[in-house]
Amino acid sequence: MKKILPLMLLLLAALPAWAGKVVTDTLRSEILKADVMYNVYLPDGFSDSNEKYPVVYLLHGLYGSYSDWLNTGRMKEVADEFIRSGEIRKMIIVMPNAGNRDARNVWNGYFNMPGWNYEDFFFQEFLPAAEKKYRAVGDKGHRAIMGLSMGGGGSTVYAQRHSDMFSSCYAMSAWLDQVMDEKAPKDKLYYTRKSVREHSALDFIDNADEATLEKLRSVKWFIDCGDDDFLLDLSVSLYQKMRAAKIKSELRVRDGVHNWEYWHLALRMALPFASRNFEP
Repeated sequence: MKKILPLMLLLLAALPAWAGKVVTDTLRSEILKADVMYNVYLPDGFSDSNEKYPVVYLLHGLYGSYSDWLNTGRMKEVADEFIRSGEIRKMIIVMPNAGNRDARNVWNGYFNMPGWNYEDFFFQEFLPAAEKKYRAVGDKGHRAIMGLSMGGGGSTVYAQRHSDMFSSCYAMSAWLDQVMDEKAPKDKLYYTRKSVREHSALDFIDNADEATLEKLRSVKWFIDCGDDDFLLDLSVSLYQKMRAAKIKSELRVRDGVHNWEYWHLALRMALPFASRNFEP
């Protein structure tokens, strides 16, 4: 046994690590007049090559931040495992910040609103800068978007409004619309909610003309929500509207609620979905 143990350790040491790394970076936004932090997952071998990679944008939820998917969602663990097994292609995964736990006093959200033109920032400043710096292929066929809750709604609306830019969208427990309470305090959380109402993913389908619907058919869609999630009806409604409009999509209603246990498992389906729908 004493002779076998060192041999086993030697063999394990010789196996490839297949471990990516996560880099924390900051971009100065002239649109937001703020420094925006973000995490980027870089696959094994990134620093040793000049290769360009497909990219996934992975968005966090309300009261969250860019670090949630890494620290709580165990994103790196899942990506390393799936790249090692060959279940997904090598890719970069970008996790931008769009919020703060103090949602009443700090801007949250992925849409334009008074004092927080985040969608303009995302497409005019953030996406081009991140893809250039981290060697993304940089076209529709090699770009996907996904997220949870507020990020699930943001992902859906971004893919609707910019269907020429994303090959797929995976919406987890998505915040797709909002009933407004006009008696609520007019703080920053009120405007976040109002922006969701004004950018309703459900209204977008209802109001789309045939040319817009045809563009939406060029995106691969996956809607994933727990059977006891308070946002379930929105996901089901979106799926029904897309089906009626002949926009092919996948719907999964699994056992679960609005929590990280559900989203961690969702990520294990979302990354392979994005990878399958990247162009060669």
